[in-house]
Amino acid sequence: MLNKKMIVPLAWGLSVAILGGFATDLGPWYQALKEPFWKPPDWAFGPIWSTIFILSGIAWVCVKHLTADVSILSRLNTLFWLNGALNLLWSILYFRFQRPDWSLYESVFLWLSVLAIFLTIKKVSTKYSLYMLPYLIWVSIAIALNWDTVRLNGPFG
Repeated sequence: MLNKKMIVPLAWGLSVAILGGFATDLGPWYQALKEPFWKPPDWAFGPIWSTIFILSGIAWVCVKHLTADVSILSRLNTLFWLNGALNLLWSILYFRFQRPDWSLYESVFLWLSVLAIFLTIKKVSTKYSLYMLPYLIWVSIAIALNWDTVRLNGPFG
């Protein structure tokens, strides 16, 4: 059953997933990129991101149920929306502007936003902060993949 505390995290997850999907273009430019041997197959990215968004949303909702501290909840709301914007910006830079080099720089801020969410949730619940670890790990992997893509294909622009 959907309650008020679930609406914002649900809206965040759906917004980031849908807009990120629209920003992602696996067309000829992307297909022509040299990829590192260790890159996961393209079909794996959807399930990975879906799992990350579900776990993040669960952590967010559970923290909203565990604390009434307005400053923590406000910080968490701001961090999640900032994170969503950074997530979308990465896709736009990489796929729409075809600038993996720019997205590589931006990915540092994306990683820091996930870390900030993790640390904010940890103030309320160590258990639910662990729900953010797959996101932190995946963005770390994505940065390494982004780095290798720039190394194999640069310069861009």
